[in-house]
Amino acid sequence: QSSSTFPVANSIESKLKNQLDPIHLEVLNESHMHNVPKNSETHFKVIVVSDVFNTVKMPLQRHRKVNEILKDELDGPVHALSIIAKSPSQWKTMQDKGIEIAKSPNCKGGDGSLPPR
Repeated sequence: QSSSTFPVANSIESKLKNQLDPIHLEVLNESHMHNVPKNSETHFKVIVVSDVFNTVKMPLQRHRKVNEILKDELDGPVHALSIIAKSPSQWKTMQDKGIEIAKSPNCKGGDGSLPPR
C-alpha cells in the first residue's frame, strides 16, 4: 500500500512512530466494517506499545496522548479511533498469557437511520 493510496493510515502510522517510538504498532483501517464508501479512511484501531506508557500509566491519559498526536486526523477525516495502548511489560504479559486483542464488531448502523448495506 502506497502513501498516496492510503494517506490517512500512513499519516497515523508515521506520527505515532515519530512521537512514541513504539516497539509494536498496528494501524488497522476498520472503515470497511461501517456504512461508508469503499476505500474510506474514517474508522481506525491502533495498537501501540511504547516505553512512553511506562510513565503514562492511566488508560485515559494514554488515549489523550494518542488523540493529541493525531489531532489533525481526528479534526478531519477520522470519525472513530479505537486505541489499545500498552507498556512493553503489559504487552509481554499479554503475549505470555496468549491474550489477544478482541476484534472490533461490525457497525450496527448507528441510530438506524442508514439504509442496510
